[in-house]
Amino acid sequence: MKTLHFPQFALCLGCAAVVTLACSAAVAQPYPSRPVRIVVPQAAGGGVDIMARSVAQKLTESWGQQVIVDNRPGANGIIGIEAVAKSKPDGYTLSAAFTSVLTINPHVYKTLPYDTFRDLAPISQTVTNTIVLIVHPSLPVKSVKELVALGRSRPGQLDYGSFGVGNMTHLAGELLRVETGLNMVHVPYKGETPALTELIGGQVALLFAVSSAAAPHIRAGRARLLATGGEKRATAWPDTPTMIEAGFPKVQVTGWNGFLAPAGTPPEIIQMVYRDSARHLSGAELRDRLSALGAEPAGTTPEQFAAFLRSETDKWLRVSKAAGIYKSQ
Repeated sequence: MKTLHFPQFALCLGCAAVVTLACSAAVAQPYPSRPVRIVVPQAAGGGVDIMARSVAQKLTESWGQQVIVDNRPGANGIIGIEAVAKSKPDGYTLSAAFTSVLTINPHVYKTLPYDTFRDLAPISQTVTNTIVLIVHPSLPVKSVKELVALGRSRPGQLDYGSFGVGNMTHLAGELLRVETGLNMVHVPYKGETPALTELIGGQVALLFAVSSAAAPHIRAGRARLLATGGEKRATAWPDTPTMIEAGFPKVQVTGWNGFLAPAGTPPEIIQMVYRDSARHLSGAELRDRLSALGAEPAGTTPEQFAAFLRSETDKWLRVSKAAGIYKSQ
């Protein structure tokens, strides 16, 4: 056996001490100690993107670390959510997800590369989104009843857009079609931004959309607002009737966004992201900014969000079957 002389032995002990201290320092580093990425499974400019960027800016200020929004659109949100589900569960990759990708996709697609409840950890429902029914300004209608009457006089000639097959906006259009008996043609797009662009360009006649994304176009006169989809009138559109007031009580649709992390993310990180994002959402600046667009801040706990996801999943299972699109993709 080789004997270590004192200088060598001391050097080895010194190296071991340095390694131990380095490991201890790494473990003791507070979260976050480097930039955090929030994956948005939609194109920039959409409702989820607006919410995520608003909160990310505030978290950057309070954490002293950059919180970056990473847009990963495509495949009705599947591409972005898969990326998060397969990321390291260390708190440095989060997701700003929404109704369709979490609670509707599982009923529409035969196979998915993720499972909402197995692969993701709920953090908080961030906002409740007003869903609006909008039409191209050239369409000679100013109410839902006038739209239905026009559609009945032109069977098969009204095209309605959506953010993708199986998206909540698709199911909202299907609810309207089923409840009114209209013969409409569905035109799916690859996300929120292209669908709105096509409506503004006149390629489709009508569209159910998230209020926060549609608001600039409505206010600029590029789209005409006919109704909102909630139980009561939206704060952002107090003079606009709900679908219930318009005479179509079964066509109620409300959206939402939420933060999630890969399954296995430490509970203390989950709690920190929930606590800090909820605090910023309840602050006057973000609350007023988002409410003006039709996105009402929620800021629920991880436990509340998990229960909400279960109830929403059950609801959209029933709707997807009624619409005839269950496991259709």
